[in-house]
Amino acid sequence: MVDIIKKRRSIRSYKSKSVSDNDINKLLNAAMLAPSAGNEQPWHFIVIDDEKILNDIPKIHPYSKMITQVNKAILVCADLNQTKYEGFWVQDCAAATQNILLKAVDLGLGTVWLGIYSNEDIVAKFKNLFKLPSEIIPFSLIPVGYPAENKEAPDRYIKSRVHKNKW
Repeated sequence: MVDIIKKRRSIRSYKSKSVSDNDINKLLNAAMLAPSAGNEQPWHFIVIDDEKILNDIPKIHPYSKMITQVNKAILVCADLNQTKYEGFWVQDCAAATQNILLKAVDLGLGTVWLGIYSNEDIVAKFKNLFKLPSEIIPFSLIPVGYPAENKEAPDRYIKSRVHKNKW
């Protein structure tokens, strides 16, 4: 597992090779295995494979240019009606997003986590683009493709940031 964690990098350049629906389903299965507060599982996922939508996204998300290089993306959303512990949906959707990123590495795919929540302007534009009901909040967007770049894993362990028993 540590190897997969180390190999996970933010990929912003993709080959022109299609990702299968089967692989997308594997990513979604991994997402739905994420822990959630009170086992709420407040997530919904929109699989995006419409080229027009993929090409429109950079018009509303300033850091998403790479999405035009892939044939599929996943929009992770929260359903506020599925929450019993207010505010914990953010952590739940983050865990689901991370599971997608890690499973993608396992499948030889590349991804990048594009944050949507908590930028109110971008949230509103995504709600409009995808016709989301008021109780559905777009959380993250994940382009999925075959990486056209190979990034080395940095050593990020910082001993001075580890504390024992107290600060």
